[in-house]
Amino acid sequence: MSDEKRMRVLIIGSGPAGYTAAVYCARAMLQPVLVQGMQPGGQLTITTEVENWPGETEIMGPDLMSRMENHARAMGAEVISDLITDLDLSTRPFRATGDSGTTYVADAVILATGAQARWLGLPSEEKFKGFGVSACATCDGFFYRGQEVVVAGGGNSAVEEALFLTNFASKVTLVHRRDSLRAEKILQDRLFKHPKIEILWNHTIEEVEGTEQPLGVTGVRVAHVETGATQVIPCTGFFVAIGHAPASELVKDQLELHHGGYVKVEPGTTRTSIPGVFAAGDLTDHVYRQAVTSAGMGCMAALDAERFLAGEEG
Repeated sequence: MSDEKRMRVLIIGSGPAGYTAAVYCARAMLQPVLVQGMQPGGQLTITTEVENWPGETEIMGPDLMSRMENHARAMGAEVISDLITDLDLSTRPFRATGDSGTTYVADAVILATGAQARWLGLPSEEKFKGFGVSACATCDGFFYRGQEVVVAGGGNSAVEEALFLTNFASKVTLVHRRDSLRAEKILQDRLFKHPKIEILWNHTIEEVEGTEQPLGVTGVRVAHVETGATQVIPCTGFFVAIGHAPASELVKDQLELHHGGYVKVEPGTTRTSIPGVFAAGDLTDHVYRQAVTSAGMGCMAALDAERFLAGEEG
């Protein structure tokens, strides 16, 4: 027989959005329950140095998330290690089922399940993640001042990442498997005109090459899509920019989505298409995707939930 747990606010997800929502909900005496999910702490737990979190010149990603979790607990939020496998938003109170067998019954739900960068799926890519391989130029570009980097992709994300990296890198090579880009024309024009950027058409990434001691990237091996001829592009940084996948599986048939699976919220709020359900962070954000903007949205979601619940009581 499964346990049933009742609460005012259920927060699903434990990145900056989830933990910040928990802090604000706890301070509002809503006694929130936060279910951490499969990756407690979210994407920042697989990040090394974070240098763009206000108030911290440099902090390790896992340390930052540990502090956020401790803060949420100290405010009175209940943090549970479980994975929500099913969520029923058809009637209130809302019901969520955990992998543990627990049923969570809540008057309001804050979704903060985040998004994951799409990767190429290469073993060498996995090996060097955080040690020369990244999926976020705005997070890690700073580390490649005066160095050569490679970007994989052909859409807006790839072109924007390549252009951003020119602020730091001495040379940026964009590798694309086709002979034309999918990116907006205005971005393509900027890319083609930039003296630091070189484009390698009709090539795919075969492997990331690097050193063991210390772990680091030295180059990327690419192959021509027609001839199969390979070459190694020397670089110290490799950025994968083939898009992000929002973790919206739980709500894909229940909430309004857009931009390839991101949860749609009312502009300027975190309100979704179902009253009492709020969404924050990378799950809703296909534009900024930063820890600090996620945290801000977590605050908004908590305040929106508080007002929603107060309105019901009134």
